[in-house]
Amino acid sequence: MAEDGSEDATLFTTDATAAARIAAGQLPDPELAAVETQLRQLDPEGTRFGAVLRDTIDQLLNGEVTGRYDWKTLYKTEKTHAGTLVEINVQREFGFADGALMDYRIAGVEVDCKYSQQFGGWMIPPEAVGHVCLLLWADDYKSRWSAGLLRIRREWLNHGNNRDLKLTVKAAHRSEIRWLWKDSELPQNVLLHMDPGDRSAVFAPSSGQARVNELFRRAQNRRIGRNVVRTVAQQKDYMKRVRGNGGARTALRQEGILIFGDYASHRDAAAALNIAVPREGEFVSVRVVQAAQEQRNQPHVTLDGRSWVRAEPDAPVERAPELPKHTR
Repeated sequence: MAEDGSEDATLFTTDATAAARIAAGQLPDPELAAVETQLRQLDPEGTRFGAVLRDTIDQLLNGEVTGRYDWKTLYKTEKTHAGTLVEINVQREFGFADGALMDYRIAGVEVDCKYSQQFGGWMIPPEAVGHVCLLLWADDYKSRWSAGLLRIRREWLNHGNNRDLKLTVKAAHRSEIRWLWKDSELPQNVLLHMDPGDRSAVFAPSSGQARVNELFRRAQNRRIGRNVVRTVAQQKDYMKRVRGNGGARTALRQEGILIFGDYASHRDAAAALNIAVPREGEFVSVRVVQAAQEQRNQPHVTLDGRSWVRAEPDAPVERAPELPKHTR
């Protein structure tokens, strides 16, 4: 401000000067703020970004064809392709317009998108200097992901030693990233995080149906996404392996095991039992028994006109009730 309280005109002699001072961190960054506002409006809880990252990792693993569930089993070329797939899938999810210079236009601002499986490993091309970057990170082993915005400044970058001269953000300057979501929960890769003995038992049968049955038998009270089922079944009609009429729901009902889906009535029943509630595209299995009189004060659900509670490991096996009607 000038002494008379008016804006100092020297701060805004030209648009180029203002842009340079914004890029240098000397002025507020209205473009970055506009991008942040737009992204938070599109995804207030970060669930859409988390789902895109989960689906992209699963897309690379291609479990239906390969049976893979571990990032380490990807080929080097597949890992290199991950960043491009994330950029494509994010754009498809949110419908961002193409940028003229960078990947997207968000709130009218040119934005480059960079993904890394290693936190801080974003490879920044020289042409992104001065622009806003959307930095995405996801780690399947930690089941965590983050997304932040950064106006790239050359002095904040490490010198590159690769052929295409891409640079990384210096660790000392990662504090400049404006985090939209930091260390958020990535939908878990159940197969990766299972007990190795249980995982081996799941993959042991030659039949896809038997493998799916074993999955829901051994991974109870855990959210199981469709891509996990697809990887275990390794069949195009994998959803048929979950449903009743001969699928896992039919087979495991004899063992007292219910498999809840993402229907509203199923979610309500899972919540009543105080177990993991399936989100969109997920299943949760649990073994139940009829509630004894002294168990009526425990979390329970009424099905088939009777009260049911989660079974203790040593509880006798009872045939499970019918699942509630399918309503979303």
